[in-house]
Amino acid sequence: MFGNSSRSPVAHRYAQDDFLDPVFRRSLVVIALIGCGVLGLVAHAQVTKETVPGITNFARVESTVACAGATTPAALTEVKRLGYASVINLRQASEPGADIDAESAAAKAVGLNFVHLPFNAASPDPMLVERFLKAVTDRGNQPAFIHCASGNRAAALWLIKRVDVDGWDVERASAEAAALGLTSSALKTFALEYIQAHKK
Repeated sequence: MFGNSSRSPVAHRYAQDDFLDPVFRRSLVVIALIGCGVLGLVAHAQVTKETVPGITNFARVESTVACAGATTPAALTEVKRLGYASVINLRQASEPGADIDAESAAAKAVGLNFVHLPFNAASPDPMLVERFLKAVTDRGNQPAFIHCASGNRAAALWLIKRVDVDGWDVERASAEAAALGLTSSALKTFALEYIQAHKK
């Protein structure tokens, strides 16, 4: 009566399940890859450039940090309004247009912590990096507005922070630093050599 006729409905259902299971798994893999791609785009999109009066090359990473170039003391009112807790100034007092005392007074007037770390781009000091990392990771200084004259020194130090403190890989940190304004090959080399010498 049953002979060699077609499989029972139950056997047929399991056969279909066996066929669909690999298809289902492949679909999950595709969805996961698409998701990773979207996350990758989000990660690259987090650096935004804005025009802020009195600030050169303003670029920020969401609410975490902003890196910039030359900044006038008057612009610190806007820095405070944007939600930053501190200013980390990397300019040397001898640089044209750098008025450290006026900027310090302006920061104090609007309630911003002011940290001055003079960074000589021609002869970078590894000890300055330690002082920067201490300042930028101090909760009382977060989020921080970091600036120099062009944004290069600020972005180079942020690159080091991303790898040394946040555990990012060099490629990802370098891409973010470039988006923040790191165009100097010499400063990038300094940052990468510092990272290599201080691997944990």
